[in-house]
Amino acid sequence: ALDEIVESETRALIITGSGDRAFCVGADIKELGLRNSEQVRDASRRGQKVGLRIENLPFPSIALLNGFALGGGLELALACTFRLATQESRMGFPEIKLGVCTGWGGTQRLPRLIPLQNALDLLMSGELINAQDAQDVGLVHSIVEGEPLCAAIEFAERFSSNSLPAMGFVREAVMRSNDQNFEQGLRTETDLSVLSYRLDDAKEGVTAFIEKRETRFKDR
Repeated sequence: ALDEIVESETRALIITGSGDRAFCVGADIKELGLRNSEQVRDASRRGQKVGLRIENLPFPSIALLNGFALGGGLELALACTFRLATQESRMGFPEIKLGVCTGWGGTQRLPRLIPLQNALDLLMSGELINAQDAQDVGLVHSIVEGEPLCAAIEFAERFSSNSLPAMGFVREAVMRSNDQNFEQGLRTETDLSVLSYRLDDAKEGVTAFIEKRETRFKDR
C-alpha cells in the first residue's frame, strides 16, 4: 500500500483507525503466546521495517489517533511525522504488563521525541495516558476539535503546497540531529541547505515572491 501511495501524486498521508474506538490496539495477545523466538524476531523486524518505510516517505505523514493507540499501534504512530489526537484518545505501551519488551521501534523513537524520564515511565509502567497529557509531554502535536478526519485534512493542507524535496531536506536535517553533535548537525544543515538551493523549486520560490504570485513547485 505504501509503495502505491509513493507512486501516486500524494502530498501528505493521514493514517487513522476505522470508527472512533481505536487507532490501533496492537497485537493479538492470544497469538503472541504461540510465537517462538524466531517468529518474535521476524515480527519485530517486519514491524520496524514498516516503521522505517513510513518514516522515510517523501511527504509528511500524520497519525490521527482516534481512540486507543496501544503497543505496536502507538509505535506505528511514532513513525509518522506528526501525531494528532482526539479528546477521547488513550495511548501507551502495555507490553510490559505481559512481561515483554516493546519491539517495533518504540524504545528508539519515543526517547527521541519526549524527555527520557517520560519515555521510560511510559515504556516501563505500561500505564495509559490521555490526549492532554500526551500533548503536554510532546507525544502528540495537537488535540483536534470537531470532526477528526476533517481536522486532520486541514492540518495536512499546511504542507501540501510546499516543495516536497525542500521539506525532505528539512526533515533529514532535524532527524540527523538526534545522532550528531551540534557542530556536525550544523555541517549537515549547511550541506542540505546548499542542495535545496540547487532545486528548480528554489528558483521558482524566489521568482514567485519577486513577482508577487503563488508558487508553482514541481518537486524537483
